[in-house]
This record gives sequence, structure tokens and C-alpha cells, in this order.
Amino acid sequence: MRAGIQGPGVYVPEKILTNRDLEKMVETSDEWIRTRTGISERRIAEKGTGTSDLAEKAARMALKDAGVLPEEVDLIIAATTTPDMPLPSCACLLQKKIGAKNAAAFDLAAACAGFVYALVTAEQFIENGTYRKILVVGADLISSYIDWTDRSTCVLFGDGAGAVLLAPSDSGGILAPVLERQHALE
Repeated sequence: MRAGIQGPGVYVPEKILTNRDLEKMVETSDEWIRTRTGISERRIAEKGTGTSDLAEKAARMALKDAGVLPEEVDLIIAATTTPDMPLPSCACLLQKKIGAKNAAAFDLAAACAGFVYALVTAEQFIENGTYRKILVVGADLISSYIDWTDRSTCVLFGDGAGAVLLAPSDSGGILAPVLERQHALE
């Protein structure tokens, strides 16, 4: 039995920070950012927003699209490098917010590759029969950590969340996941 995506969800904050806005904050230009990154704008969460708030909105959308109730979810994996706090995990906060009272929950921190690692981890749980309905969420609130005077990083990051509900699938599904070795900083 393969694991397949049953429903996707996404959330980005309403506030938009454009390259033109960044030109007023740091020594850069729209042209410099676009030619090096392809980015023209990024979304920034309002003060007081937590990563779990972004995750909740994406998760609710994924559950609705999949036609799954929160109490039917067996496991929540939250891929994030910016949890609301060290403990409890973002996944546990999300579990409470959406009412997934029957779900185990844990965070996975793997930076940019986090969602892919979480997806492959969830796939393994489904294929070995441990869980049947897994909510995988990738969410980050990078704007709260950005040095807005560092042109090399502030132009790259924004805030947002994506989610999928994974379940057993009779056809299609995740066919051949491969995780390659990541090179440590030298």
C-alpha cells in the first residue's frame, strides 16, 4: 500500500514585503534581488503570530480538502525551524488548535528540506501500517529572526505554511522517495 496525498493546504500572511520595500531598508535593488533569486515579494506575518498559527490555517485547508475530520488524524509531523517555543512542539500546539485529539505529534527540523523529510517519514509510517492518516505541515516564521540589515539573507525569506493529509492509496501515491546525504558545513 502506497501513501498518497489526499488533500493539500497552504497559508501565507496577507502582508506583502516587496523588493521595492526592501530597497528602503537595505542597500539593494529590485533588479539585484530578481536577477539573483527570482523573488519579487515575500509574505510577512503580523507581530504576535506564531508558527503554529500559520500551520493551523494550512492544516485546516488540507483536512477540508481531504474530507477528514481532525479527530481522524493519527499523526501530525510539523517541519519547522522556527517553532513558537522550545516546548511544547509546534506539532503539539497544532494538534490542540485543530482538535486532533487522537493524534501523536512531533516536530522535525531540517531547514529547507524539512517538508520533504517529513513527507518521506510520514510515507514510511503509512506503508508499514503504523498510521493511516497523517497530517504533514511545513511552516516557518523566518521574519522574526531576519537581520533586516543583511542583504545576503533578508531578501530571501518570508513566512508561510503548507500542509498535506497523507493516507493509504490504491493507485498512484508517492512512488520512490530518495533522501540524499546532506553535506555538513565545513
